[in-house]
Amino acid sequence: MSNPTKDKTLALLGMAMRAGAIIDGESRVLKALSSRHVELVFLASDAGPNITKKMHDKCISANATLIDCYDAETLSKAIGKRHRHTIATGDQRFVKPLKTALSQLERGDF
Repeated sequence: MSNPTKDKTLALLGMAMRAGAIIDGESRVLKALSSRHVELVFLASDAGPNITKKMHDKCISANATLIDCYDAETLSKAIGKRHRHTIATGDQRFVKPLKTALSQLERGDF
C-alpha cells in the first residue's frame, strides 16, 4: 500500500522540477548551499558515506533542512532524471508545501 503523503511529496518534487525550481546533482547543490539559495535538500538514503557527511555538514552551515527518507531511484523517478542522489530547492512556492507534507509524514498523518 502506498503512502499518500510520500506520494504528495514526490509529486511536489516533480512539479518543482517542471517549474525549474529544482537544483540537482552534488556539485550544483553544494554550490547553491554555499550561496544560501537552498532551504530543502533531498539526499538519497542510499548515498555513500562521503557525500552524506558532506551534505549534512553543508546543510548545517547553510541552515537548510536535509531529508533522507527516499532512495536514489525514487528521487530520480520523481524529477524525471536518472541517477540523482542529491536534489534541492529554495523556491518558496514549493518549500512550504514540501515542509507541510514532510511534517505530516513524520507525524504519520495520512
